[in-house]
Amino acid sequence: MRKDLSRAGLIAVFVLIAASFAGAQSVTGSIANGSVTRGTAARGTIVLNIPGGLHVNSSRPNSEYAIATSVRVSSVRGVKVGGVSYPRGHNRKFEFSETALNVYEGRVSFPFTVTVPASFRGQMLRVNVSVKYQACTNEVCYPPKTKTITLTARVN
Repeated sequence: MRKDLSRAGLIAVFVLIAASFAGAQSVTGSIANGSVTRGTAARGTIVLNIPGGLHVNSSRPNSEYAIATSVRVSSVRGVKVGGVSYPRGHNRKFEFSETALNVYEGRVSFPFTVTVPASFRGQMLRVNVSVKYQACTNEVCYPPKTKTITLTARVN
C-alpha cells in the first residue's frame, strides 16, 4: 500500500512538472520599436520563445494529427493589420510519428505590418495577438495552448 501511494505521488509530481514545462513558452512582440507615424505602415513582430527540450508544430506540420501553430493579429479604429508571415520550420523525425514533422524550435519570429491611417486620432496604438500552438517533447505532445498579448506603440 505504501509503495502504491509513493508511486502515485511520483506520477502526480511528474504530471505537474510536465504540465508546467509544456506551458513554459513565452509570447512577446513589438511594433516598430514602440513608435508609429500616422499615415504610414510599420513592421510588427511576434516572438514565440520555445525552451530547450521542446518544439512546437509549425504552421504546416505535415501531419493531419498535429495541431499547427497559428498567429492572429487584430486591431480596432480603422488600423489595418497585414497578414502574418510564418517562417519555415525544420523537418524532424520523432518516435511517436511515422513521418517527419515540420516544427519550430528555439526563438521563432512572425512578422506582420500595421498601417495607421492619417486620420487616426489616438495617441496609442493597440494590437491584440493570439498565438495557438502545441508543444511536444521528443516522445509526447501536450494539449494545445493559446496565449494572448496586447502590443502597443505610440502614434506620432
